[in-house]
Amino acid sequence: MKFSTVTRHVREGVKNVGRNGWMSIASISSIAVSLFILGIFMLLALNVNKIADQVDSQAQISVYLQLDINKTKTDEIERSIKRIPEVKTVTFVSKEEGLERFRESMGEAGKEALAGYEDENNPLPDMFEVDAFDPQKIGFVAKQIEALNETDPQKSIMEVKYGKDAIERLFKITNAIRNIGLFIVVGLAIMAMFLISTTIKMTILARRREISIMKLVGATNGFIRWPFFIEGAIIGFVGSALTSVVLVFGYGKIMSKTSSTIGLYQVEFLTQGDIGWVVGGTIIALGTLLGIWGSTLSVRKYLKV
Repeated sequence: MKFSTVTRHVREGVKNVGRNGWMSIASISSIAVSLFILGIFMLLALNVNKIADQVDSQAQISVYLQLDINKTKTDEIERSIKRIPEVKTVTFVSKEEGLERFRESMGEAGKEALAGYEDENNPLPDMFEVDAFDPQKIGFVAKQIEALNETDPQKSIMEVKYGKDAIERLFKITNAIRNIGLFIVVGLAIMAMFLISTTIKMTILARRREISIMKLVGATNGFIRWPFFIEGAIIGFVGSALTSVVLVFGYGKIMSKTSSTIGLYQVEFLTQGDIGWVVGGTIIALGTLLGIWGSTLSVRKYLKV
C-alpha cells in the first residue's frame, strides 16, 4: 500500500470521527464505561491475587528437634533438609531465641510467667523454620522432612508442624478467590466486547448509504474498509485512554488516602506504579482492538452490495 494511500485512509478516518460528532461521542462513552467497569474488577482481582500470595507466603514448616540433640546432629539434619529440592530456605532457631519469642508474644505477663526459665531450665527445643519454593507443596515437603527420621536411629526430629488442616483450607480459599476473580474479569471482557461492537455497528448503520454509494461507483472493499478501521481504532483508543487515566490516577489517590489505615491491618496492596502499565496498557490495547474488531464486523455486511 502506497504511503499516500495510507495517509488518505488515516485522514479520512480522523475526519469520520469528527463528522459523526454525537455518534462518535456515544461510541467513546460506551467504550469508556464498559472498560471502566472491567478495569475496576481487574484492579480488585489483581489486589486479591496479591493478598492471596501474601497469605500463601506465610505458610511455614516448623521442625522441632529432640531436647538432647547435639550440634553435630543438628547441622546434619539442616543439610538433609536443604537437600530437599522443594525447600527454599532453612532457618535455625535456638531454644534461647524461641523462648525470647514466646516471652515477647505474651507481653508483660510473659516476662513474669517465664522469669525462671533460663539456660538449663529452658523447656523449649531447638527448631528449624522451613520455607518452600511453592507454598502449595508445603504438605509434601513436611512429609519428606518427617521421612528423615526413618533412617535416623536417634529419631532426632521430635515433631514437624505446619498447621495441616488450616493450611489446606487456606489454599482452597485463596485458589477459589483467584478463580472467581479470573471468571469475573473474563466475563466482563466478553460483555464489554459485545457492547462496544453493538455501539460501533450503530455508528456504521447510520452510514450504510454512504458505503453503498462508494461500492456502486467502483471503490474496492479495502479502500472502503480502511478508514473505518482507523475510525474504530481512534474511538477505541480515546475511550480506553480516558478510562486508563481515570483508573490509574483514581487508584493512586485512593491508595494515598487509605495507606495508613490499610497498614494497620498489615495488608499490602499493589501500588500505583505496579498497576499503571498492567491495567492501563491492557485497557488501552483491549479498547483499540475492540474498536477495530467492531468496525470490521459491522462494515462487512454493507460491502455486499
